[in-house]
Amino acid sequence: MKTRILLASTILLSVIVGTATAAATTYILPENSNDNIITQYPDGVPLTRAEQDETLLDVARNFLLGQTEVIRLNKDLDRWHVKKGEIIRLSNRRILPDTPHEGITLNISEYRMYYYPPAQKGMPRRVMSYAHGVGRQDWKTPLGKTSVARKVKDPSWHPPESIRKEHAANGDPLPVIVPPGPHNPLGAYALHLALPGEYRIHGTDIDKIYGIGMQITHGCVRMYPEDIEELYNSVKVGTPVYIVKQPIKVGWLNNVLYIEAHPDLEGEEMTQDQRYAVALALIQKANNQEMPDFDQKALNEALNNLDGDPVAIYERLPPLEETPAPLPDGHGSPSPDGYYHGT
Repeated sequence: MKTRILLASTILLSVIVGTATAAATTYILPENSNDNIITQYPDGVPLTRAEQDETLLDVARNFLLGQTEVIRLNKDLDRWHVKKGEIIRLSNRRILPDTPHEGITLNISEYRMYYYPPAQKGMPRRVMSYAHGVGRQDWKTPLGKTSVARKVKDPSWHPPESIRKEHAANGDPLPVIVPPGPHNPLGAYALHLALPGEYRIHGTDIDKIYGIGMQITHGCVRMYPEDIEELYNSVKVGTPVYIVKQPIKVGWLNNVLYIEAHPDLEGEEMTQDQRYAVALALIQKANNQEMPDFDQKALNEALNNLDGDPVAIYERLPPLEETPAPLPDGHGSPSPDGYYHGT
């Protein structure tokens, strides 16, 4: 499906009209190994115009984005009633989580996954980013390093007794086994993780398609059907998986330092002073343990807005290139005695 994209240039403040197909986002990793920010549209901020009355949940689904991230970027819009013709901001630039650039990283604080495909000779390194749902406050997604233990297509779901009791108490009893099909909460594909208990990266059923990008699962990681199919067909058993919680990230791009801040998960709220202390520690770490003379106002705005959009807070001067000393009178070459002699 073709979807209309507008690019609002951050430099010229003009609007450019283009088209893009909604799909999982693939980024090229920066050539500079010290840079860790990826950008989908380098020439501006991506926007879309509602072609009919819809909700921000519809927009998230159309662009395979998480519900929470779209709502954060469009705080002035009514999430339940976006009017025809209204402009909606989409995600663009992202700071990579502080993890090895291999396998899969799940940053549950931003409801987003980063998959680093194996390097291919002669091709630039890539990273693929997907939205996902995570565990509720009372069913937390575990943190740490693990791996893909096995892959299952068209899985059956054997709900644990604890989940069956919860559903029964809510008047929604579950069978002992939920067979494959459109109403299976695991969707059509599942990647089992090498963790105690039944933790998976899996798809979703048609009844919970709008829960991507929220704290809504019993600890598993839930993805859009298109995304889990692509991931399932890309990764191998044994692929490392890093599950982290990084609500604040910092990173460099072209000698500019950015900060990206997300709201805390439910039940884990930090005070503003705690958030500020975390940010300062990360800024200092990113700048070789030296505190730069950063933009205090920009930092405060990022920590107050918590919209997940990277904000520039400091620019460092690139190192000066050494220039060879000019030859006397513009010509000549040094002799073994160290002096220049004319030719």
